[in-house]
Amino acid sequence: MTQKYKNTRSKVYATRSDFCHLYVEEMKGLFLLSLLLTADPQKAEQCFLSGFEDSVRSNYVFKERAHSWARRSITLRAIRLLCPRRGEETESNGARVSPLIGNAPLEVQAYPDFARIVALNSFERFVFVMSILEKYSAQECSLLLGCFRWDVINAQVTAVRHLASVVIATETQPENDFVSFAGVK
Repeated sequence: MTQKYKNTRSKVYATRSDFCHLYVEEMKGLFLLSLLLTADPQKAEQCFLSGFEDSVRSNYVFKERAHSWARRSITLRAIRLLCPRRGEETESNGARVSPLIGNAPLEVQAYPDFARIVALNSFERFVFVMSILEKYSAQECSLLLGCFRWDVINAQVTAVRHLASVVIATETQPENDFVSFAGVK
């Protein structure tokens, strides 16, 4: 390789040091993505580190796409790690929310919405995070998750309904407590 080619390549493609810098700068957000996908701090750490290794090993990623490449690497690692499948879980993971909040980073503890997302079953959680938060298309989600597009769409609807019902129940709960406290029927 000529020196001119190496200099041109380093200006166009992300280098290992670019990815190292990116992972340091975006550590909280990338780890939060791992945590929302895996719903387990240890698996999230494993996913984060594996995604970092994949990103650093990538030879030809345009610099302007390095951030999305890093997020995609973490998402793909989470899929490989957990293999979420439609219909494998019939109930939400509500029992895991409380232990997770104590072990989670401050970002998750500070926002109950994250705990609500983690409470979804794994397939719905993956679909919600990938399609709603990460903005993957239903087609791309179905390809990555190995399912039909209508499975993704149904999981989106189910996840949004579940999250909405939890929010509505949470918002009406203090009012009900006040009404029962005041003795109003």
